[in-house]
Amino acid sequence: MDHSSLDRLDALLKRVSRSFYLSLKILPSSVRAPIGLAYLFARAADTIADTRLISPTDRLQRLEQLCALLQRYDATVSAELRGALSGPQAIPAERELLVSLDQCFAAYHACEQVDQARIRTLLHTLTQGMVMDLTTFPPEPEGRLVALQTRADLDRYTYYVAGCVGEFWTDMLVAHHPSLAGWNVEQMKQRSIRFGKGLQLTNVLRDLARDLRIGRCYIPLEDLAPFGLLPEHLLDPSSLAQARPLLHDLLARTLSHYQEGWAYTLAIPRREVRMRLACAWPLLIGLQTLTLVAYADNLLDPTITVKISRPALYRILLTSAVLVGSNWGLTRYAQHLRRKIA
Repeated sequence: MDHSSLDRLDALLKRVSRSFYLSLKILPSSVRAPIGLAYLFARAADTIADTRLISPTDRLQRLEQLCALLQRYDATVSAELRGALSGPQAIPAERELLVSLDQCFAAYHACEQVDQARIRTLLHTLTQGMVMDLTTFPPEPEGRLVALQTRADLDRYTYYVAGCVGEFWTDMLVAHHPSLAGWNVEQMKQRSIRFGKGLQLTNVLRDLARDLRIGRCYIPLEDLAPFGLLPEHLLDPSSLAQARPLLHDLLARTLSHYQEGWAYTLAIPRREVRMRLACAWPLLIGLQTLTLVAYADNLLDPTITVKISRPALYRILLTSAVLVGSNWGLTRYAQHLRRKIA
């Protein structure tokens, strides 16, 4: 692809990826392009799964089409897919992404075949999480509220939508960086899966109130029951006091995943500054977000957005950049943020 096309995809990535763009831009150039491209495909799939322009049944069909196009590209099918989703999207950049899918496919076919296979595997797994959303929860306009049944359901869901990203990330880094040749790859994959699950559980807690309003309760009935709660109780912001012990339990579970994420990050050689920062940033931002979740008096209010401030983000970026070469320093900084949650 020419530089102008790559620049356009990079600009598009910046608009649709929010905080992930920070980690992506700091990555070594050898893996930045394929990982960024994988994110664009994942975001396109997520847009298809969430759009209200077509029915949930049609969304499932379009997700299958997207995955099939990665296996065998067909310009006619690609045009049909774009045409079905050509209406206004909630986020304008997402519409531009769907319109730009052919450019994404061109970039995909320019990748090494082994990287293409990794991207296909990732998208196949990610879309299973989207299928789980579309088949478990009611269509948005119905006004019903459905919860996952068990912790195993939640664990499977967090693997589909985030844990598998850790596996993909590990495969890409190991394949392109000889400095990681000494890794126990299977152990590191398991850590990276926990890493991803922890970040997704952070999203579940942060977005709890808004997800409830579209009929989705990701906190399983199995977790709610011991605290005398039903999903409907969480629709009332005043029920937060009753839900607080459950929140503490979920925070503890999330932090246990973060521990594995830190073990993963610190296993990256200290000279690989870019890789270490790309992993440390989401963990540090996540810890700061969990602090807001832990102390929020309005967590169940859908009009409130739980999000760290820009100054807090800049402090994280600056402090981690200073400490990145020190396992001790990064660990102490993470412990400092974690103690606030406790």
